[in-house]
Amino acid sequence: MTRPAEYTRNLIIRAAVSLFAEKGFERSSVRDIVTKARVNQAAINYHFKGKDGLYFEVLKIAFKALTENAGLDAEELKSLSREQALGRFVRHQLRPLLFQDEMSRYIRMFAWESAHPSKVFRKFIATNTSSYLSTALDIVRRFLPPNTQDQEALCAAICLMGQCNVFVRNRDLFTQDPFRMTIDEQFVDELSGLITRVAIGGLSHIEDGRLKTA
Repeated sequence: MTRPAEYTRNLIIRAAVSLFAEKGFERSSVRDIVTKARVNQAAINYHFKGKDGLYFEVLKIAFKALTENAGLDAEELKSLSREQALGRFVRHQLRPLLFQDEMSRYIRMFAWESAHPSKVFRKFIATNTSSYLSTALDIVRRFLPPNTQDQEALCAAICLMGQCNVFVRNRDLFTQDPFRMTIDEQFVDELSGLITRVAIGGLSHIEDGRLKTA
């Protein structure tokens, strides 16, 4: 049986995840969270010592889910061709566009942070190793020459994730004028294919560890 204190704590976390994914950390107020969770502000202070503590806890939960149960099995990706592995990774990054599950909300939270990192996120990253980024890094390295420097490979991985994040972060904007995009399964599949092709084209221009300029 779930204890009352644990039940309240879980209510707060679920509400916070939903709001942080929808609005980002800065635009999600404590009032929004307590209203959605149907608790009082004292409960947030008691369980998490405030909004910053709550967000740090949510980041921990999201990070663990994304690294341990993200639907991207490292060994399975290695068994695919490099093009298939890249396409699988891109499609997974874009799943928040369809708002289908909790994992999508976690990914969208990190997409918000990619644009304007909060102080809480900076503190979190300083004490956590991003194996999720390592997945992207492993994939792009399959396209790069063996002598590619670590920093250049890391930049390529970050660029790959950024191409997805701009759509995830601005989903609502892209459904309005002047874009008026219809975001459904077909759209996400086509966008996944486009980003994958663009990424492959860009990575293919890196030879001998250097970007070709002509």
